[in-house]
Order: sequence, then structure tokens, then C-alpha cells
Amino acid sequence: MIIYKDVFSGDEFVSDAYPMKLVDDVAFEVDCQLVTVKKGAEVDIGANPSAEGGEEELEEGSEQVNNIVYTFRLQETSFDKKGYQLYLKDYLKKLAKHLQANNPDLDIKAWQAKISAFSKKIFDSFKDYQFFTGESFDQSGTIALLNYREDGVTPYITLFKDGLLEEKV
Repeated sequence: MIIYKDVFSGDEFVSDAYPMKLVDDVAFEVDCQLVTVKKGAEVDIGANPSAEGGEEELEEGSEQVNNIVYTFRLQETSFDKKGYQLYLKDYLKKLAKHLQANNPDLDIKAWQAKISAFSKKIFDSFKDYQFFTGESFDQSGTIALLNYREDGVTPYITLFKDGLLEEKV
């Protein structure tokens, strides 16, 4: 399995156990879903409400969570459009320096053009996103973007691929 970590903070963001695809050669879109988690001890008394004509309900102490947010302990944060523009400008400048230092063969101008085009797509639908930092809440590193597919039900997370390190476990 491969765990993807932020290059700056070391926070884990996702693993290859989740369906992911590369978009525009600059970002990963990772499909996620809402799952029910129970707090405390789980006691199974053998009852099955759906088999007895009842409806399945959330038990007391249970909650619906996004599986990736929950598993990787991502922390929700918020941005207005101007705040995110400032964050992204600083982050991409820092990421470009990191890439140049670690990948001297990279055509930085071509990379910046791809990033710029992808960033425009983000800002075109900015109001649709939720923002998450890693577990350390380091807001100078990677910020995961949560949005929903066209069906309005299926969540997915967007992460800049060059801001992640692959760690094989």
C-alpha cells in the first residue's frame, strides 16, 4: 500500500486503497464516501431492524463521516476566496522551490502553466469546496479540497500531486 503524505508537514492525506485518478497532470481526485462510525464499545445484540420490518437508523452515539477525512484525521478549515488565493500563491511558490531543488529536470514554466489552468477551475467553483488540513493543522502545507460529483451525492477530495510524497508501507 502507498500512503500519500504532505511534503512539508509529513501529514498523511490519503492512500492508494481509495479510488484515485490524475487530473490535468497536476492533481489527484480521490473518491470517498460517507460511512457510519460508532463511538465507544460496539455491542451486537443480534437484532436486525430491517429484517423485522423496521428501518435501519443511526444508533445513539453513531455519526456519518467522510471516510477519508475520518481515517486520516483531516481537520476542517475555512477560506474566503481572497484568503485561499493568498494561501495558494504562497503554497505554490514554496512547492515550486521544493520541486526545483528535488527535480532539476522539471520544466517549471510548463508546470506553472498547468497549475495555473487547474487553479482557475478551482476558483470557478470555489463556493462548492470544503477545505481540510492534515492532522497537525499546518496551514502552510497541503490543503485538501472536498467537493461532490455532478450527482451531488458522491464526495471526492482533490490534492495537488506534487505536494505529496509516496511512502510504501
